Amino acid sequence: MIVIADDITGAAEMAGIAHCHGQQVRLLCSVCCDSVAAERAGTTVIATDTRSMTEDEAIAETRRITAHFSSAKPDSSFFILHSSLFKKTDSALRGHVVAELKTLMETMGYKRAVYLPANPSKGRIIKDGVYYINGTPIDQTDFSFDPEFPAKTAVLRERFPDAEANGIVMPDAESKEDIQKVIATYDDGHTLFAGAADLFEAVLGRNHRASMISGTSSTSSISRPFFAYTLFLCGSTQSKPLDLGMPVTAMPRDIYDGSKDITSWLEEASAIYRREGSLMITIPHRHRTGKEVAIHLRETTAILLQRLVAIQQPRQLIIEGGASAFATLQRLGWNELEVVSQLAPGVIKTKAPNGTFVIMKPGSYSWGFISQ
Repeated sequence: MIVIADDITGAAEMAGIAHCHGQQVRLLCSVCCDSVAAERAGTTVIATDTRSMTEDEAIAETRRITAHFSSAKPDSSFFILHSSLFKKTDSALRGHVVAELKTLMETMGYKRAVYLPANPSKGRIIKDGVYYINGTPIDQTDFSFDPEFPAKTAVLRERFPDAEANGIVMPDAESKEDIQKVIATYDDGHTLFAGAADLFEAVLGRNHRASMISGTSSTSSISRPFFAYTLFLCGSTQSKPLDLGMPVTAMPRDIYDGSKDITSWLEEASAIYRREGSLMITIPHRHRTGKEVAIHLRETTAILLQRLVAIQQPRQLIIEGGASAFATLQRLGWNELEVVSQLAPGVIKTKAPNGTFVIMKPGSYSWGFISQ
């Protein structure tokens, strides 16, 4: 199976689910013909970062990636080993959903798409066409303050008014059983399934008839000693920094505002990291919104982490927030990650080419597996 995700933490979440289903999994952060067409069994998860792009850029990137699929020979085992395509989208309705699904349908020959972002296992459901998070319409939650895709309505037809006209079905789902019924209804070989983790797990189980393998997901809490020799970025707008006894450096207000360059912060953070061997990076300010702000924040923190990793290779790098994680991995040149384990639903431990363990978590998920 091939999974195309619009951000890196979503991609990591899919990789973790496939890993728990006993699949051989590779997670790609950069795609070329050779990397996509490599004939390996199992699941290939591709992180595109299209959620952080403009709509036109997202369409172009989607076309570029699917062109690599068609560059493999039609009679090669690539098409046998990867007979299914799944499009991972955000479970909070963010991203260029219709544009990307329309492009995938056109380039890959699908007649329709089923878009189901509901995640009932996490309290995210669709009822009568309205999206709820733990019983609250999404436009009445913190997602209404998202800097790039603020939730201004909870009604899917209002959020995506051109979806149905483009062959995109948006069904209700209040439970995992509902998701199974949706798959049974539309799984005709000509439908592209797109959505969140609960949908992917159901599709994967239906395709492979696999049982969850034991020992891949930790159910116990992680304690403070776990964070020795660690770089930890709280990089999401949904972030609530943790008290783990680690030294902390907070992005200064003038750097956050863009009125001062990063030089002084680099020097301060580098000195702490050299002395302590671990460091948590936080962004305590929340008063600015907009795409340019989001770009500034993720690029600034990526530069800082690149500098710190060059000073001393950490045993592990923990990043919260998909855009921040992707920007950092691109800076570091870590384009393919080995999936090691799933620490908690959506929280995946991977291994970078240099041996550093990389743990990624979506910003809207909790840190419930960490014992403070």
